[in-house]
Amino acid sequence: STYSDYRSGNPDLAMFGQAPKTIFNQKISATRRFAGQSYSTPRIRKVAEAYHATVNDVVLAMCASALRQYLLDLGELPPRSLTAAVPISVRRPGSDAGNEVAFTMTTLATNIQDPGERLRAVKSSMDYNKERLQKLSPGQVMAYTAAIMIPGHLGALLGFGKDHALGNVVISHVPGPRRPMYWQGAKLAGIYPISLNIDNGALNITLVSRHDFVDFGLIACRKSVPRMQRLLEYL
Repeated sequence: STYSDYRSGNPDLAMFGQAPKTIFNQKISATRRFAGQSYSTPRIRKVAEAYHATVNDVVLAMCASALRQYLLDLGELPPRSLTAAVPISVRRPGSDAGNEVAFTMTTLATNIQDPGERLRAVKSSMDYNKERLQKLSPGQVMAYTAAIMIPGHLGALLGFGKDHALGNVVISHVPGPRRPMYWQGAKLAGIYPISLNIDNGALNITLVSRHDFVDFGLIACRKSVPRMQRLLEYL
C-alpha cells in the first residue's frame, strides 16, 4: 500500500506535503515573467529510447536538471529532492463528461548530481505511479489523489512541517498536433502555453508535444523567481 511504502521510505513514492520549501513556495505578487522555447522531439525520443523511458520521463528529467542548476546558481538548492505535481487525464473513451483530471506526484531527483541517474530516478517514480493508477477506475483515481493530499493539507492547516511544501512545481504535458499545421500558407512554428501562478506555486511549467518539437511555456512571479528565463538555457 501507499502507506507501507511511505513507512519503508520507498524512493519512488512522492507524497503531497513532503517537498522541501524552496523559493517557488512563497506568496506571489501581481508581476509575471513568461519565457518560451522549443526543443527537438526526435532528439528527446533518442534519449528516451536509450534509457527505455518515455518522452514524458525525459521532459520531466529536463525540468529537474534545469531547476537543479537554477537553484544551485542562487545557492538555494535543498538537500532533499524537489517534487512535481503532474496533471494526468483519467477520462476514458466514450465518456460524456468534460475534463477529468487528477494529479500525481513525482520526485525530480534534484539531489542526484548525475543526469543519467536523475532520469532513471524520475522514470522509476513515474512507473510506480502508472502501476498504481492503471489499476483504478477514473473515480477511484480521483479519490486516491484526494486521499494522498490530505496529510499535506492537514499539516499546512495545523502549522506542522513549516520546512515542507505540498509540492514545488506543477509540470503539465499536453499533446499537440502530430503533423505540420498551416494557416493561410504560414507554417505553425510553435505553441507556447501560458498557465497560471498561485501562492506557493510561483513557477509553472507547461509544455506541448508536437511531431517535431516540444514547446515549453514557463511562467513565474517575477519578484519571487528572479531571472527565470535562465531556465530555458538549462533545459
